[in-house]
Amino acid sequence: MSSTLPVSASSEGTRSQALRGGSALMGLGAILFVAYAVIFFVRNFTDSFLELGIGPDQVDKSKTEIQTFSPSLYDYIGHLHIAVSGFIAASAVAVLFLVWFGVRRGQLWAWIGAVVTPVVGLAVALPAHWPYGLATFGHLGLIFLATGIFVAGALLAARPILERP
Repeated sequence: MSSTLPVSASSEGTRSQALRGGSALMGLGAILFVAYAVIFFVRNFTDSFLELGIGPDQVDKSKTEIQTFSPSLYDYIGHLHIAVSGFIAASAVAVLFLVWFGVRRGQLWAWIGAVVTPVVGLAVALPAHWPYGLATFGHLGLIFLATGIFVAGALLAARPILERP
């Protein structure tokens, strides 16, 4: 009896391992997106008020000064914080489900949906940070970390999905 596996079985094991590892990294990235949304949400109700990594160098008014200047503007900003955090979390949860129930099983449609969702969100949201001086490391660092992990996973999972017979 031979102690080596046929090439096809070995190749399938490597592909399966890449798919598991890639989907795990994609899932971790999605969980980090949820964590960012939770931080975003919580900061709205604290003295920080502004988003993570945004301070006096970016916004020259404090929470109290904004409230004093215009209570309705304060409420509007707060409502935006809540809404944006909800949409970030909802998108991340959807991606997590796509990864867990589709990508992990090698489904191309799930991989496409899981990749396109954060790409659309980031493509819309990120460019607005630079013209207004809001692209601080403290503000975008966690998002870039989550995105990097997610992209690494997506690339790792792509090959076995695309090579499926």
